[in-house]
Amino acid sequence: MAGARSRNFEGWPLFANSFRPFFLLAAIQAGLSILAWLPMFYGDLSVSSAFAPRDWHVHEMLYGFLPAVITGFLFTAIPNWTGRLPIQGTSLGALLVVWLAGRAAVTVSADIGWAFALVVDAAFLALVVAAATREIIAGGNWRNLPVVVLVLVLLAGNVAFHLEAHFEGAADVSIRVGIGVVVLLISLIGGRIIPSFTRNWLVKFNPGRLPVTFGRFDGAVVGLSALALIAWIVAPLNTVTGVVMALVGVLHLVRFARWAGDRTSREPLLLILHVGYVFVPLGFLLNALAGFGLLPPSAGIHAWMTGAAGIMTLAVMTRASLGHTGQALTASLATQGIYVAIIIAALARVAAVALPAQSDVLLHIAACGWIVAFLGFAVAFGPLLAGNPRRALAIMGVPAPAR
Repeated sequence: MAGARSRNFEGWPLFANSFRPFFLLAAIQAGLSILAWLPMFYGDLSVSSAFAPRDWHVHEMLYGFLPAVITGFLFTAIPNWTGRLPIQGTSLGALLVVWLAGRAAVTVSADIGWAFALVVDAAFLALVVAAATREIIAGGNWRNLPVVVLVLVLLAGNVAFHLEAHFEGAADVSIRVGIGVVVLLISLIGGRIIPSFTRNWLVKFNPGRLPVTFGRFDGAVVGLSALALIAWIVAPLNTVTGVVMALVGVLHLVRFARWAGDRTSREPLLLILHVGYVFVPLGFLLNALAGFGLLPPSAGIHAWMTGAAGIMTLAVMTRASLGHTGQALTASLATQGIYVAIIIAALARVAAVALPAQSDVLLHIAACGWIVAFLGFAVAFGPLLAGNPRRALAIMGVPAPAR
């Protein structure tokens, strides 16, 4: 990849790189949204949203939290892809304000009107797509244009969500569109960074069998995944869809087995990437069972969203926050605690569907695990992202380097 260009930034370090504010505020929003969701689920709390409570919850996870993390990752990676200057300072702050405005607009959309809330909310991803497209075209980095195309589809899904919720009374197809985009992004980006990071670490610290890097087989699996997800979006409970989902799930397991994840147990910062990715094939297989009528469809959905998306976002956020601020690429005890919490959340949330008799207890366990993981990230990594690495290292229990 081309080396990223940089310039001296004299403002608040929080706005020196896009991953800093977006990772921090996305984590806070993710934790607080679930903290509010449980009482909303049981009817003890309400918000002034035009969305039904379930749709508010789904939207703020799928089209609120995840786009912020994607943006933080994307605009951190693009300078490496293109060699162009990163988005910083006022431009970055303005983009963040638009995202925050979208969260507020959705939450009070019953007061301001659903159409106005749609415009405010959709503006964020529209700006992200426009800025990312401009950078990739200017840098001539066509190889990574598919990532931007997927973000464009995510924008379309968000617009469709507002329209569907208003005219149909509840969102349905647009939810699956958004989930499909997220699964493809994890399959595409995860399929590049996981074997790459694993290979780099194994060469240094655990010589032997190495992962297979992204190749034709991986491209074929991603392509077949796209076809399977389109079938799932159109007809999620169809038997043919179930067969296709099962086939693709097995292919993802084969792909996963080629990455030597079993050899990374000594470094949780790497191991968590493999743990997160395994929820991708699990989601395909659980949705296959739903297609055969053997399991409720929400099991596979939560394997993808709480499991793959939840774990992978924290895995990428912790690693990028350490690497791009010059810290050692190793997981502190606090970071490992975050990982344990999100894994518990993912397993409990899937189990709550499979074991309906224990669903209440499991839902509370899943919610608590999610809240601890994401608010824990905000507490542990917030000072680092805001420009106070010594304070962050102290919170994480890592000795500060000697002067």
